[in-house]
Amino acid sequence: MLHFFIRLRGGEMLEQCRDKRVVLVGDSLNRNMWESLACILYAAAPDRSRATVDDASADHKIFQALDYNCTVEFYWSPFLVDLDDQTRVLKLDRLPATTYRRLAAADVLVFNTGHWWTHTGKFRAWDHLERNGKKVEMGAEEAFNRALRTWTRWLDRNVDSHKTMVFFRSISPEHKNKNWCYNETAPMARAEEYVEAFPRGMVSIVERNVRRARTAVGYLDITRLSELRRDAHPSVFTVRGGKLLTPEQRRQPGSYADCSHWCLPGLPDTWNLLLFASWTSLRS
Repeated sequence: MLHFFIRLRGGEMLEQCRDKRVVLVGDSLNRNMWESLACILYAAAPDRSRATVDDASADHKIFQALDYNCTVEFYWSPFLVDLDDQTRVLKLDRLPATTYRRLAAADVLVFNTGHWWTHTGKFRAWDHLERNGKKVEMGAEEAFNRALRTWTRWLDRNVDSHKTMVFFRSISPEHKNKNWCYNETAPMARAEEYVEAFPRGMVSIVERNVRRARTAVGYLDITRLSELRRDAHPSVFTVRGGKLLTPEQRRQPGSYADCSHWCLPGLPDTWNLLLFASWTSLRS
């Protein structure tokens, strides 16, 4: 029923994007949201031969509806601040210049970050933190806060709220360990069933920085409603390296189940409905 409703709304969403450039920036959960939005708009296009998708690049993906002069893009930036892949240095006071130069002229910007800051051990993407050109030592939450302060300064200096709407999407919950999604076919019945895994302090840091920005930022709080949907992940019905999991891999859900991303059609479609409802509300 929800998928049918979203298909009906797709035409309205496509019209709302007419002559607009919508850009999502962040990690793979914002990429998941971009994939959802590209699917919704593509399905609604009257002439799909005039709708194109370029998703060959891992760092930059583009959907265009040519008859609507509409562009929806995704830029990979899981920390929002600059990570040097060669030296594995995360620069807390610098943004990826090439990416951010392309953003200020967008009509709608949707940012997210969070999960990559909590990775530890071999999963952590950086070896060192840097500030003012010097190596620094600090905890993940302090580093996260400094990175978001860099982001808000960029907004305030470069984005005109009269021309560009800015949104920040809240944390997308995972369903691992006590919230295990494997073989689940129904949502959680009660919110209190979800055992919170992402640090609450980092959620507070996001909310504080969103309020601190002089540039108007709409906060898309999708966390609580998403916590209930432990049934909505790809789990073992997923793709790694462009191939479906093998039967042997599917028998090892503890190692191979994807409990972070979301199936499509699915929950990110709801996020996009909320985005467009917020967009409409702020525009009126």
